[in-house]
Amino acid sequence: MSIVGAQGWHVGEVFLAMLWLFLWIIWIWLLIMVFADIFRSHDMGGLAKALWVIFVIIFPFLGVFVYLIARGGKMAEHSAKAAADQDAAMRQYIQQAAGSGGGADELAKLADLKAKGVIDDAEYERMKAKVIAG
Repeated sequence: MSIVGAQGWHVGEVFLAMLWLFLWIIWIWLLIMVFADIFRSHDMGGLAKALWVIFVIIFPFLGVFVYLIARGGKMAEHSAKAAADQDAAMRQYIQQAAGSGGGADELAKLADLKAKGVIDDAEYERMKAKVIAG
């Protein structure tokens, strides 16, 4: 009993097939990254973007490698700026969701005012209930 096609694949052939698959996936990823950078570049005009896209489509290997050499530094800057913008947006959302300062800060301020004698116990309890209620 033999598996159909199992005799035709040797270890070296399997390794080469896996290597080609890996290189093909990297190539697709490079194309996606280059096109994404072309379209998110604010420092290039529409004509320059169109020319880069045409160049990469007509001469894919040469176009991608020339783009990486010519604008690789800008690609890194764009990626870093996008990551920083995303981080800032996330931090702003978290601060907004948690509330700026929140109830804990308000209660700490009230306790400090009470400890200094600025407000009395009744006023502290009334203000504390208001903070806790929202």
